[in-house]
Amino acid sequence: MAGQVQIGRVVFPALLAAVIAFGAPSQTFSQGGTARPAPAPAAPAAPGSGDLEIMRVQNNVYAIFGAGGNITLQIGDVGPLLVDSGLAGTSEKVIAAVKTVSDKPIRDIVNTHIHPDHIGGNKILSTTGGFASGGTTGGGRRDATVYAHENVLLRMSGTLGKEKPLDTGLWPGNTFFGTKKELYLNGEAVEIIHQPAAHTDGDVIVFFRRSDVVATGDIFVMDTFPMIDRARGGTINGLITAVNNILDIVIPAPTQERGTMLVPGHGRLADEHDLLEYRDMLTIIRNRVQKMIGQGMSLDQVRAARPTFEYEPRWGATTGFWTTAMFVDAVYNSLKDDKDQLSRGEGR
Repeated sequence: MAGQVQIGRVVFPALLAAVIAFGAPSQTFSQGGTARPAPAPAAPAAPGSGDLEIMRVQNNVYAIFGAGGNITLQIGDVGPLLVDSGLAGTSEKVIAAVKTVSDKPIRDIVNTHIHPDHIGGNKILSTTGGFASGGTTGGGRRDATVYAHENVLLRMSGTLGKEKPLDTGLWPGNTFFGTKKELYLNGEAVEIIHQPAAHTDGDVIVFFRRSDVVATGDIFVMDTFPMIDRARGGTINGLITAVNNILDIVIPAPTQERGTMLVPGHGRLADEHDLLEYRDMLTIIRNRVQKMIGQGMSLDQVRAARPTFEYEPRWGATTGFWTTAMFVDAVYNSLKDDKDQLSRGEGR
């Protein structure tokens, strides 16, 4: 329909103009890396659709859509930094997209968590993106550095949980175990901030301070109810805490639009209003399920009560990798585990 764009099952009449306002006109990129003009962006291309889409977010920060999870790109004189690396098999197209806005090889990659649509390109992007170093390093070539929270490496290596070790080429080479890691790259302070027990136990957000952009990973998504990976330490309460932590960073412009911009793990670019709606949705559903648990309701009874009812047209799914039913199950089991721990005197 003219003047309307559909994302999932929801039509946003004003989205076209809003997306244009978020950044410069986008381009799409084929496997060969040739840029061609594209229509104004509406929604990220689905993984495997053949093309990636890149658009400027703010300042020298861009977003790349269509490689699996969204990729955030910061460019500058030192070299590109990527937040997440997309699915395995999309790396050549990611490199082609990066080359359209920077003539320098990839210098750094930050992984927001362990899922394959966010770390699958680590090996190729870090090695193909290696760059010539000089000065005190003695010259020669080195690979791009991959950063992540320590829990991501522990799970990739099979040390934590029941993970099977992944290819060592995917492992981050620089990890941290505290609350935050700080970088200064391309004239900008970059904060990598751990969000424990959220979507997983290794989640980080990446805050580009001068550009006023936050890459949220899958803590915040625009197209489905969020995945709570219980097997990897995810909890509904930790997820809500993480979203509130992002809200503490985000400042809207005077019109309550734009201001601090968000690159979610999946879906279109967002600002504070989008994140507020998402936080309120999560909190309301959490509180409903918590009350039902307090009333002694079983998981089947909670499912039948449909605590997500009015939010399903916006975020729900009955098929695919992550459905509404799976989200309700994860919320219930997360809260039930918390209650059981408290009853045993373990706390959180």
